[in-house]
Amino acid sequence: MIDTFWQGKRVIVTGGSGFLGSFIVEKLARRGAADIFVPKLENYDLVDRDSVRRLFDDTLGDGLDAANLVVLHLAAHVGGIGANREHPAEFFYDNLMMGVELMHQAWRRGVGKFVAIGTVCAYPKFTPVPFREEDLWNGYPEETNAPYGLAKKMLLVQAQAYRQQYGFNAIYLASP
Repeated sequence: MIDTFWQGKRVIVTGGSGFLGSFIVEKLARRGAADIFVPKLENYDLVDRDSVRRLFDDTLGDGLDAANLVVLHLAAHVGGIGANREHPAEFFYDNLMMGVELMHQAWRRGVGKFVAIGTVCAYPKFTPVPFREEDLWNGYPEETNAPYGLAKKMLLVQAQAYRQQYGFNAIYLASP
């Protein structure tokens, strides 16, 4: 099914070569997105402001109107329970900074749409199953996942703030 929304648009999919991202890239292509860019860590360190700026310079450098750029932010620095226990500050910082800087630079460039993908780790520890979006703020996440989960949840706050103050088309999709 071809969706005309994607015609004339370029899509950046951070984390597009990961598990979820690869499926999203495939679905985008099937729906008619012909210009999909998946930035690689070796070329763009999304935690670094200058690297994020370069990503947008490179993506918009051929004269594309920024209003025709869509950013789907799925990239994350993740690990298992052991890694979460050993590197909580690293997971918090890396995930917070990459999301905050990507959204901020997207707003500064006039990007048409920014979509931040959340994580189940942002939900409170004792959230009833099945998870519901309404439960997202009803408590503190499970402790070993909290630094990662809270960093990702802050993208919801940022998206709401940028939409309210700047009219920026940014959304956060909770991922139960």
